[in-house]
Amino acid sequence: MVLLSFDIEEFDMPFEYGKDITFSDQIAISRTGTIAILDILDKYKVKATFFCTVTFAENIPDLIKRITESGHELASHGYYHSDFKPEHLLQSKLKLEELSGKEIIGYRMARMMPVDEKEIEKAGYTYNTSINPTYLPGRYNNFNISRTFFVKENVLQIPASVSPLIRFPLFWLSFHNLPLGVYKFLSNWTYKKDKYLNVYFHPWEFTDLSDFERFGFPGYVRKNTGVKMIERMENLINWMKSKNYPFGTFQDFIKTIKS
Repeated sequence: MVLLSFDIEEFDMPFEYGKDITFSDQIAISRTGTIAILDILDKYKVKATFFCTVTFAENIPDLIKRITESGHELASHGYYHSDFKPEHLLQSKLKLEELSGKEIIGYRMARMMPVDEKEIEKAGYTYNTSINPTYLPGRYNNFNISRTFFVKENVLQIPASVSPLIRFPLFWLSFHNLPLGVYKFLSNWTYKKDKYLNVYFHPWEFTDLSDFERFGFPGYVRKNTGVKMIERMENLINWMKSKNYPFGTFQDFIKTIKS
């Protein structure tokens, strides 16, 4: 099963590169990208999981409704994207349930940072997908963690997909920068080995990020954003469908591994 997921959040990434961006622009840019994602998923009849911050959810009630009514899964990405306290785990779960009318069983930490699994269990989540089991200078050093799903502190851990052997990450930056044929090769290799793929993206990738003065992003972040990203995502989904890969939400996946 392909677990296609999107971390939908207030677009605060320019702050990491020394650029200011208003809150209204943060919401507007992520909103535009989320609509583009939903349009693609509708077009190809694909179900996905949306990990959403409460801050963003409160500002897009119509899109939260569209996500849930389209059969996608809504999960927690915390209360805020750039602030975390352990109490936010339960608070975000409860608030997203209130806003959506749906049970929230999954969590992904902002920026895939470490999170206390005991606190995840205490907050009542069934699964956590906050691990990128690879090495990325200055960000991740997770070669000691299982590449594939496992249980810790009574919580199902579903790491992001990395290739066998070399643990090359299949996350959003790889998708932007690798030739599409290479990304497909690594995805096929990983899918055949693991029987599933867990790959994640963000709504702002589906908007034009080429304005260096405005956002301050290096070339490897700006590459293949906006229309090019939409085209690449449609190409990837078409290719996966041609390989007869089934798509599903994390909730769907959990049912298959428990049956």
